[in-house]
Amino acid sequence: MSNYNNKDQILDVKAEILSWVKLIIFAVLAAVFINNVVLLNAVVPTSSMENNIMPGDRLFAFRLAYVFTEPKRFDIAVFKFPDNEQIPFVKRIIGLPGETVDIIDGKVYINSSEVPLDDSFIKEPQWVTTDMHFDVPEGKYFMMGDNRNNSLDSRSWDENYVERDKIVGKVFVRYSPITKMRLF
Repeated sequence: MSNYNNKDQILDVKAEILSWVKLIIFAVLAAVFINNVVLLNAVVPTSSMENNIMPGDRLFAFRLAYVFTEPKRFDIAVFKFPDNEQIPFVKRIIGLPGETVDIIDGKVYINSSEVPLDDSFIKEPQWVTTDMHFDVPEGKYFMMGDNRNNSLDSRSWDENYVERDKIVGKVFVRYSPITKMRLF
């Protein structure tokens, strides 16, 4: 009878190991799926989005945010940098497809409006004195950093606009540092 118990114990151990292996495989597959389809984990390397997002901050962007809706003005988006698509960028959407964007005396105006966009989120007033005009093509977006005086953005790129299909996700949370966790 003890041989029978040993066989049962061996089978129980094998079944337990197999259940753990299945659980680990499932967890790895779920993590890969979430990381490649649902969430994008990003670390911000520059000061271009200060004071809202600081260098070294860790963010999650929702990859499915724009599957059924269009990007909106003021969304903070992760996208492929138009001048080098291997580099992910994080900026705020300012100009939408078909709009004109004018920067006059450091203020941003959309479609020749007499009222500038609300820029209460920017780090400091723009000191650039050169007026600029941009015609945002259909299917593309005009992006700017919140630290307007220190941001490589649509104003200075060779290709000034981000194509719709190059927007990877919408930033929804800063999770690190934990003391500055914030939803966007």
